[in-house]
Amino acid sequence: MAEDQIISKTIDFVKDTLRGAEGGHDWFHIERVFKNAQSISKEEDVDFFIVSLGALLHDIADSKFYDGDETIGPKIAADFLENLQVKQAVIDHVIKIIENISFKGGNIDKKFRSPELDVIQDADRLDAIGAIGIARCFNYGGFKNRVLYDPEIVPNLKMNKEEYKSSASPTINHFYEKLLLLKDRMNTKTGRKLAIERHQFMEQFLEQFYKEWEGKS
Repeated sequence: MAEDQIISKTIDFVKDTLRGAEGGHDWFHIERVFKNAQSISKEEDVDFFIVSLGALLHDIADSKFYDGDETIGPKIAADFLENLQVKQAVIDHVIKIIENISFKGGNIDKKFRSPELDVIQDADRLDAIGAIGIARCFNYGGFKNRVLYDPEIVPNLKMNKEEYKSSASPTINHFYEKLLLLKDRMNTKTGRKLAIERHQFMEQFLEQFYKEWEGKS
């Protein structure tokens, strides 16, 4: 089967699988990451087929919606690609991308590295910041019934992976515990460039948020 046909079938599969998913991790999130990855790939020496499959399948079963089980997503992706008779080397690479793309409390010691992972991770992180990132952050906070902000609960900047996964802190804290950190953790030149404006928008949002919280605006 031709690569473009496999990508098309993957798009259909992801759309169907994520129908009804939480708004920050649905097909539209995948589509944005896919487009971001396409843009970044133009400036990087990568295998676009692997980038496409990795971007499309990276959140096929996000562990936060499966009681923290990180094995489900890779298995679903592997089974799907095997059924399409994708080359094993490609499948292995895509699975490694899925297993290593997540922020996971800010752990920057990757167990696997590749230019394709760098591109997809940047594309995914771009969707976590800026206007879209703000919208997704509060959407998920509402989904988990978290308070918007509590001045007495300070952000925890030293969480390990398990603490990060189980955290129920106010939504505003997530800006400091993850979102505002992403600009300086981009892997590619293009990713770093695109992150600047989105990062600045979040800073402006927080400044306005605190003014309104205190009744000063």
